[in-house]
Amino acid sequence: MKLGLIFILTVATLLPCKNIQAQKTVDNKAVKSTGTDEQLMDKVQKDALKYFWDYAEPNSMLGRERYHEDDIYPDQDKHVITTGGSGFGLATILVGVERGFVPRKEAVKRLTHMMDFLAKADRHKGAWSHWINGETGKTVPFGKKDNGGDLVETAFLTSGILMVREYFKNGNAEEKALAKKCDDLWKGIQWNWYTKGGEKVLYWHWSPEYQWEMNFPLEGYNECLITYILAASSPTYSIDAETYYKGWTRNGTFLSDKTKYGLPMYVKHNYAEEYGGPLFWAHYSYIGLDPTGLSDKLIKNYFDLNKNQVLIDYKYCVENPKQWKGYGPNYWGLTASYSRNEDGTTGYNAHFPQNDHGVISPTAALSSFPYSPKESMDFLQFIYTQKPEFVGSAGPYDATSIHYNNWFTPRYLAIDQGTIAPMIENYRTGFLWKLFMNAPEIKQGLKKLSFKSAKYGIQ
Repeated sequence: MKLGLIFILTVATLLPCKNIQAQKTVDNKAVKSTGTDEQLMDKVQKDALKYFWDYAEPNSMLGRERYHEDDIYPDQDKHVITTGGSGFGLATILVGVERGFVPRKEAVKRLTHMMDFLAKADRHKGAWSHWINGETGKTVPFGKKDNGGDLVETAFLTSGILMVREYFKNGNAEEKALAKKCDDLWKGIQWNWYTKGGEKVLYWHWSPEYQWEMNFPLEGYNECLITYILAASSPTYSIDAETYYKGWTRNGTFLSDKTKYGLPMYVKHNYAEEYGGPLFWAHYSYIGLDPTGLSDKLIKNYFDLNKNQVLIDYKYCVENPKQWKGYGPNYWGLTASYSRNEDGTTGYNAHFPQNDHGVISPTAALSSFPYSPKESMDFLQFIYTQKPEFVGSAGPYDATSIHYNNWFTPRYLAIDQGTIAPMIENYRTGFLWKLFMNAPEIKQGLKKLSFKSAKYGIQ
């Protein structure tokens, strides 16, 4: 979790929040009588797609940082693009094309426009900033000194860019041209610059004005694994294996022999060693990176690592030690999202068992489908059929609480809504995993880092 994120987004979102029953659509109500498992997965994927297709930033067509149905200032953040959330949005759009939710030709036109915008936007040694102005392409500071390159957000975006390239690279002339634009963007990122002159660790931020003053090394375990995978895979500015093992794994000291609810944790989750961190740690790096049977020198199976984190979170919610009303097998999932402040207003918080405030974030369970299909389906059925007030125009709202009189915030964040359709699709078909894992550079990068995956012939 980025330092300062909770404070910044809390200050930025302290607008009053109330239940808006009138905004429920007939379509959502209709699900109550027609909600088979397959229909509901289709529906939530279509709904989440709307965030990136219907509510995209109007000039760049990339993902807006946030969209508020209750916003009294609807244009306040209209042109603030989120880099990482846009990467998840690219994956979501690919799911939309593959499932026939959006026309392929229209998607190619829009994706081409996005790549052209990214090519002209501010870049800092090839990396994009956390936020970008969708009208001008200029960096929007995420914090005073966070006004340059953000390598982790860039990694989430790049994962999406590579999947777009792989999906269209053998298509018609227009599609091949789109793939070429994606390839050029990928090759322009100077991953090795972010080792601060050759240190054996990647750093999150670099600013032309403040240089390395943010001083945030990427050390595991959290959501940042994909950053090292991409940096090692770069055909132009790659890092070596030593940087991965010394930096990310802390010379192997990030391993853990702890268990919770009888489930091995395998790694020390930063700041959350007892139960594990917020569930987005099992999602963000794995939109394209397939953890199934994936191993390296230290971790025998990344799927088991993620599955256990999710099931520990689930079992914690079922156990419900704080006795929050509503928590149980059908209503669970703690991750970073909007939240409810003590005074009833909307803020932001990184929810996990050791930081549990009675708020369930729907993206947590829905994006965990590959790891907990039954438990995630129970949640999906419950929220669409029993709690339609928690569902809005772009799918389940970002934060909900049965405990606080069925409180919800009629708001969405790109980083939360953007993982839902991709991870459900990976559960259903493995579609995005196949695209990413079969990219030639990714295979070479994984081999460089001593990863193995029999599924993709990586030995």
